[in-house]
Formats: sequence, structure tokens, C-alpha cells
Amino acid sequence: MEIAIDDLSSPEIIELLESHVAEMRRVTPNPESVHALDLDGLRRPEITFWSLRDGERIAGCGAIKRIDSTHAEIKSMRTSAAYQRRGVAARILAHIEAESARMGLTRLSLETGAEDFFAPARALYLRSGFEFCDPFADYIPDPLSVFMTKSIA
Repeated sequence: MEIAIDDLSSPEIIELLESHVAEMRRVTPNPESVHALDLDGLRRPEITFWSLRDGERIAGCGAIKRIDSTHAEIKSMRTSAAYQRRGVAARILAHIEAESARMGLTRLSLETGAEDFFAPARALYLRSGFEFCDPFADYIPDPLSVFMTKSIA
């Protein structure tokens, strides 16, 4: 398996991301609490997007959105259904952390859901050393959101 920067043009990654946004809208009770970026949002200059491929198959993806010169937000962490519970998310997260440190970032933060559906994601981030925090960047307190952060480098 190989992780590389992705230009978001392959049909497989487009399908994975469109299903990600659709699922976030389906499982989140309040539309204003869905913070998943669509394809246009992920194609912005402040975003770096990676995909993990197993040959020609997409196993998962993740991105960072730069907040400032030392702080970025993790976005669009997603594992393809066929690769769930096989360590893909942990591998992408470790890659994002290493690449972010290489880019000179010293802090990564994220927003995820507070519902039971998001419990596996919260567990992954806690195992990886993230801690709960207050809303950051442009986020506001929301009972459907959980905010986490981690110092890197």
C-alpha cells in the first residue's frame, strides 16, 4: 500500500468522498453540524490531500487544512468499506502527522461528531495522543461536535 498526495480527479476517490459527505449528512441530525468538505472545498490551496492505494484500489484518504503557519486541521479522514478495521485510518493519520511536522506544522486539530457513530474515530484519535479541546478556528460550540488537538514535532 502506498500513500501519496492526490489531485482528487480519479473516479474512485471522487466516489469515496461523495459517499463520505452523504454519510455525514445522513448520520448527523443537524445539517449545520456537518463540517465535511465537498470536492470543491478539498481543492482549495490551503488543503493537502492524501490517498492510500492498494494497487489500483483506494483504501482510504485524509487531508489537512492549514489554519495558520503552524496549525492545521485534519479533514476528510475516510476508509473504504473493504478496508475497514485493517489499520488504514491509523496508517493515514500517522502519515498526516509525519508530513505535517515535515511541513513545519506544530499542531493538528480536528472536529468530529459527538454521536455514537463517531466513537471509533474518537477512539483512534485518543489512541494517537489527541486530547479534547475547545472549538478552534471558525468553529463554535456545538453539542453534536467534539474538538480535539495534538502538538506534533
